[in-house]
Amino acid sequence: MSDLPEGWAWSTVADVLANGFFADGDWVETKDQDPDGEIRLLQLADVGYGAFRDRSSRFVNVEAAERLTVKPVEPGDVLVARMPAPLGRACIAPDLGQPAITVVDVCILRPDAGIDRRWLMWALNSPVTRAEVAGLATGTTRKRISRRNLATIRLPVPPLPEQRRIVAAIEEHFSRLDAAEASLAAADRRTAVLAATEVDLAFANLTDRAPLGDLAEVRGGIQKQPKRKPATNPRPFLRVANVKRNQLELSDVHEIELFDGEIDRFRLSEGDLLVVEGNGSPDQIGRSAIWSGEIADCVHQNHLIRVRPGEELDSRFLNAFWNSPANAQQLVAIASSTSGLYTLSTSKLNKVMIPVASLVIQAQVADRLDELHQRVNRLRHQIDTARQRSVAMRRAILTNAFSGLLAPQDPTDEPAAVLLERIAAERATTKPAPRKKAAAADG
Repeated sequence: MSDLPEGWAWSTVADVLANGFFADGDWVETKDQDPDGEIRLLQLADVGYGAFRDRSSRFVNVEAAERLTVKPVEPGDVLVARMPAPLGRACIAPDLGQPAITVVDVCILRPDAGIDRRWLMWALNSPVTRAEVAGLATGTTRKRISRRNLATIRLPVPPLPEQRRIVAAIEEHFSRLDAAEASLAAADRRTAVLAATEVDLAFANLTDRAPLGDLAEVRGGIQKQPKRKPATNPRPFLRVANVKRNQLELSDVHEIELFDGEIDRFRLSEGDLLVVEGNGSPDQIGRSAIWSGEIADCVHQNHLIRVRPGEELDSRFLNAFWNSPANAQQLVAIASSTSGLYTLSTSKLNKVMIPVASLVIQAQVADRLDELHQRVNRLRHQIDTARQRSVAMRRAILTNAFSGLLAPQDPTDEPAAVLLERIAAERATTKPAPRKKAAAADG
């Protein structure tokens, strides 16, 4: 944006701060932290997009703080994350009821009295500013913006009364979007509960059960080893990442080397069920999807268990039951837990009790549940679309806000250029505050 509304002026992040107050935290190692410490250590996880998250719950004691080169955080300071995600997000520091400092990648900005701190926060979160931050970031694995580069970010500064009108307009619009997104989340939860209830009801009357091993062939897959590096006889190779609940993700299929006779042993056949062997989350244990022959001569890794239904078992029926809440409880009960990882085995899967019914009834149940999943997927698509629309609206609101299109201008407002000149003059006559030890802060 080159042309500014009447009364606005360009400035930089550094030039809108009180006495140039622009601080970064210090490197704080684990040994420096103390769960009983008196001083809160604010980290990247605490800095949200327009809101303080309060997630880290880390502390240091006074002795450790005295060794650090830091400035204490004051309620109302603007906190900026120098690392993703997203890079450059900003929020307002609340009153935590105790002294606080930041780690090295969380900056403290204390705006001048002529700059509304919430306006500064939203300006930093705006799409235009974010793009400028991204352009000045460095690093290969994780992007970071230096404090020096962050200080140079340009801001279109309106008069102070207009800053406040802009903030009021942004937060009114965002409040409505927050309410709409809460309704979407509630609808999503209701959809999940109703779907789970209907799935369980579909199997409730099928009281006859038999072990899976009596109805299907259960077999493990191929372990990935150095000798399996694709060479003379590569074959498509499904991994855990390829198997979602009720669907396969085949955009990234790897290859593995097979040896004589192995393709006949491990080749997937249409109608096979692929079951995930292990997961760190109980609700993801044993998730499954049906193989429909999408890729010729495809095999699977040892962390996927292949279940090949016999003649008396419908693949769709089995998959629907396998991913049902009732079976989830059964799988959690039999799964082994080691170091937080829940795992299944072929021997355990053979013992899982499966509803027994005629193929006609199995097909009817599968058809009914297929229709249910289609309805649920349509509803969730609508919810996801609405959420995406909300995100786009937030971006548009912030773009309009800092283009002068969200709140009215008032020609009687003091021009921003005059305001910025006064801030510069005050800074020129005030010595920068020395860096304080965190222990000196009392809130």
